[in-house]
Amino acid sequence: MSEGHRTRHPAGWRGPRRRAGVLLAVAGLLAGTLTAPQAADAADAGAVRAGAADARPGATGAAPFVDEQVLYGQGQFGYACFRIPAVVRAANGMVLAFAEGRVDDCGDDGDIDLVLRRSADGGRTWGPLQVVVQGDGRTRGNPVPIVDERTGRVVVVGTSNGPAPCPNGCDRDPYLVTSEDNGATWSPVRELTEAKRPEWNFWYATGPMHGIQLQRGPHAGRLVVGASFESYDGVGPHVYGTHLLYSDDGGLTWQIGAETSRDDGSVIAQEVTVVERTDGRIYALARERGTDPGHRAYALSSDGGQTFDAPFRTIPDLEIPDVQASLLRFGATDAGQRRNRILLSSPAHPVAREVMTIRSSFDEGRRWQDWDEGKVFHWGPTAYSDLVRLDGDEAALLYEAGQASPYETIRYARFNEAYLATPNGTPPGIPGPPAPGPTTPDISHHRNPAYVRGGAQPTAGRFGDGLALDGVDDRVEVPFDRSIDLGGGDFTFATWIRYADTTGSHAIMWAYRTGGGTTPQLWLRAEPASNRIRALIMVDRFNVSVSSPQAYNDGQWHHVVLQRVDGRLVLRVDGAEVAAAAVPPGSVTAGKEFGVQGIHLGQRVDGVDRFRGTLDEVRLYRRALSPTELELIRERNLPIGGQLGLRLPLETVR
Repeated sequence: MSEGHRTRHPAGWRGPRRRAGVLLAVAGLLAGTLTAPQAADAADAGAVRAGAADARPGATGAAPFVDEQVLYGQGQFGYACFRIPAVVRAANGMVLAFAEGRVDDCGDDGDIDLVLRRSADGGRTWGPLQVVVQGDGRTRGNPVPIVDERTGRVVVVGTSNGPAPCPNGCDRDPYLVTSEDNGATWSPVRELTEAKRPEWNFWYATGPMHGIQLQRGPHAGRLVVGASFESYDGVGPHVYGTHLLYSDDGGLTWQIGAETSRDDGSVIAQEVTVVERTDGRIYALARERGTDPGHRAYALSSDGGQTFDAPFRTIPDLEIPDVQASLLRFGATDAGQRRNRILLSSPAHPVAREVMTIRSSFDEGRRWQDWDEGKVFHWGPTAYSDLVRLDGDEAALLYEAGQASPYETIRYARFNEAYLATPNGTPPGIPGPPAPGPTTPDISHHRNPAYVRGGAQPTAGRFGDGLALDGVDDRVEVPFDRSIDLGGGDFTFATWIRYADTTGSHAIMWAYRTGGGTTPQLWLRAEPASNRIRALIMVDRFNVSVSSPQAYNDGQWHHVVLQRVDGRLVLRVDGAEVAAAAVPPGSVTAGKEFGVQGIHLGQRVDGVDRFRGTLDEVRLYRRALSPTELELIRERNLPIGGQLGLRLPLETVR
């Protein structure tokens, strides 16, 4: 199983992102009074600003290029799915692109082989699939390949578990395989018993991404790998920790080095990627699991990976979703290259697995480019990735990507440094102007355009007329506007519904986005086949749903209210609370810079689950209305003000 293990405690619920502009401005003034070493230490000590004045320095003069191809796809080579890419370049120049070959499905456990494809020409052409480690019903994954430059040995450290399902944690063990011929053949698997403590019994994970060999200082030649663990005695709290493994004999034997855990104040940091700074220190960047503001955490080691200088701390301004990322040393002036540059590959959407991007740091990880200063390789769904340095000014990105899911393919994109400086353009998810057509008035002071599609027409409503929807192509679309941007605040959505269907799913309201995983969205849907009305909110990395005990599909009018209020998602029908659940802080429109729809009534934002029935008196407030206010609306349809973003009486279409 290669996904980072999910934490199971309330600390996972975090507040919405916050920009540190004022603090950074103050920090900049203070830095002006420091010596250069003091300023560098201050930058290391806290959250660092993503982006620098030289965010897009000039290229070398070479013409930018990128060459991309699919190496692994769902259903290919006899596997249901491929995941978890990792890539290195062997001593003879052979590029080795590893992945998990998942035999039965795309799940994280089960029968999983470690597989490989090789390229002798930098990734222009590729050989056939090789099975490096046969799963034989076990999970053999989490590859961390490293090349020992002194011997040419290729080493892969990974993690395995048995055939039993492992959905919420299990005992996992590290393993080792090596190749002395640049990946053509491989040693038998050796269980890496020296790399795990007995108490790390509930979770263990190496990488997954390439490891490094140190080039500087007294530990030059040492191989270093990032890993994480979890302990649980069945009674007390879970103990989460992060550590480094190192080898001084070319990867044949390993030792547990730097270690930090929640017990010493560290955040929960997993899937650790490492790079060596030009001063010889190891910079470890990890996937942070919701214990502090920020989705990335970092720590430094000044002794070759034997200890951490301080516990992991988060970088709030480096916005990356809850997913693995990878670092790569691209250039170093002390190695004869023209400047220092470290690359970071990851999805760039703040909470959803979308928008694969490479960002750069030109000051050894103290500051990182914002996503729009970096280079976008894929705008759609994307997840895990790894990077490899090639000849000259070239590197390559191996990453998961697809159209509907990130796990459809693993792609290899070879590029040069000049390509990283080319403009990204406008995200394709941002909708253009809506098509003209009939509208129904919004009588809030915002006067939002509400487009009536499919020929829907007024009919008898609960108060005056309402809008009849045929379940085929009728719906109302309200384009996105800040007046209907609910963000991370409380809200109230209210409407009258009347319908009688006993099958299917019927979207009453769908806002902003759709999709699985962690895509921010909000919706309310009648599901008569399941005898319920159901609502869902997706914020940060969590989704919360509530359901009524019946479908209210009796052909009568029912007043339905969905609220976010005081940390709860509340569903009310006909004045009574019928369902509620705790909901964490977080924005339902996070990542709107990458594209967001508005409010759709009578269908999902992608055009399915159309409602057949009648809607009347749709209201949206950017606050939680009180029970008294809700009752005044339900009983008398009175105008209630205060952060009203949308009110559609649905009495006329013009």
